[in-house]
Amino acid sequence: MPKYWYNIAADLPKAPPPVLHPGTLQPVGPDDLAPLFPMELILQEVSTEREIEIPEPVREIYRLWRPSPLFRAHRLEKALGTPAKIFYKYEGVSPAGSHKPNTAVPQAFYNAQAGTRRLTTETGAGQWGTSLSFAGQLFGLEVLVFQVRVSYDQKPYRRAVMETYGARCLPSPSTETEYGRRVLAQRPDHPGSLGIAISEAVELAAQRDDTKYALGSVLNHVLLHQTVIGLEAMEQLQMADAWPDVIVGATGGGSNFAGIAFPFIGHGLRGGARPRVVAVEPAACPSLTRGKYAYDFGDTAHLTPLTKMHTLGSTFTPPPFHAGGLRYHGMAPLVSHLKELGLIEAVAYTQTQCFEAGVLFARSEGIVPAPEANHAVKGAIDEALRCKREGRSETILFNLCGHGHFDMAAYQKYFAGELKDETYDERELAMALAGLPSVPEPV
Repeated sequence: MPKYWYNIAADLPKAPPPVLHPGTLQPVGPDDLAPLFPMELILQEVSTEREIEIPEPVREIYRLWRPSPLFRAHRLEKALGTPAKIFYKYEGVSPAGSHKPNTAVPQAFYNAQAGTRRLTTETGAGQWGTSLSFAGQLFGLEVLVFQVRVSYDQKPYRRAVMETYGARCLPSPSTETEYGRRVLAQRPDHPGSLGIAISEAVELAAQRDDTKYALGSVLNHVLLHQTVIGLEAMEQLQMADAWPDVIVGATGGGSNFAGIAFPFIGHGLRGGARPRVVAVEPAACPSLTRGKYAYDFGDTAHLTPLTKMHTLGSTFTPPPFHAGGLRYHGMAPLVSHLKELGLIEAVAYTQTQCFEAGVLFARSEGIVPAPEANHAVKGAIDEALRCKREGRSETILFNLCGHGHFDMAAYQKYFAGELKDETYDERELAMALAGLPSVPEPV
């Protein structure tokens, strides 16, 4: 297991655009972020050091499930009839069932060290909310989770797990925040969005000195913590005498994708082999393939700083497809920056395509993937079939970021033929993009 997280900022050929204060449009400083985050996480957010040490108390908890296993998908290869070698890193072995504790544990640790007593956060499908609830309990922190309403209704067992770990879970938009009440007044049946849930969590965090906000994706320090995935995979692939030609990752906010891909991209930037890196996103919320690269707010109420990212507009509400963890209007600034530099590719698939791939994977390899992870499975299968057509024996690596044990209602709908491919409203997207903040380009 790694002793350090890997920070890709140290190896980038061009520094990413700065985070801006929404009032002054000047780069934010530590004091601007202090109401939301402890100083140690703020320092990680802006660090350009290549290696950042993982504290021993965090590594001790990581040992509950790390190193996570790397598997060769022999049966899937046989089912596809492909000459490709398919490897997958399996993050569903964590207590919360996904990759999210990789960052939840250090975030809870640093907050507890700084004297924080309560954390607020948002969650979509519930994997992040579950993970922070687990981590908060380990460090004696109260956790309040705003879950996107459509996922709150679709996935009651995720809510039950959060409550088992001691957290309080509310459907968002809720009546407990000023912004939530405002949204409900305009539309009482609002399905919610991650942008709205973030706004509610940030609003409450800013009101009390003993409360901080924790984010499960998008931010640099979150992506940093996830690099334990790729760092371990590097060691494991060397043990298997293999190295990836193609890396595939599901992308919503960008954390699990960064976790598997950033260490390999950095290795290539330092002169090593450069794999093709493919980000797979949902066709119903396609920030990388359809969004605009521009400064935007991370939340719908515009309480957060401005970051330059691929965005569908902060007011965009994705349709209620089942991969709730991928229903976010923007992509992580670092992932977006890599896309602009031409270091990664992006592709979008519908949810029925992804569930079809997930079922094939489950019947071949025995693991039922989460709807989010199905996107990576679909991307890997498509790459393997390309190898079959081209007669190429490439090595494909993907991150199976979580299990689907709490998502069986979605699988039931798929088998019943009731799972439909959701589409976003082009007019709503156009309006959301038209409402992007006006930020002058630097001279």
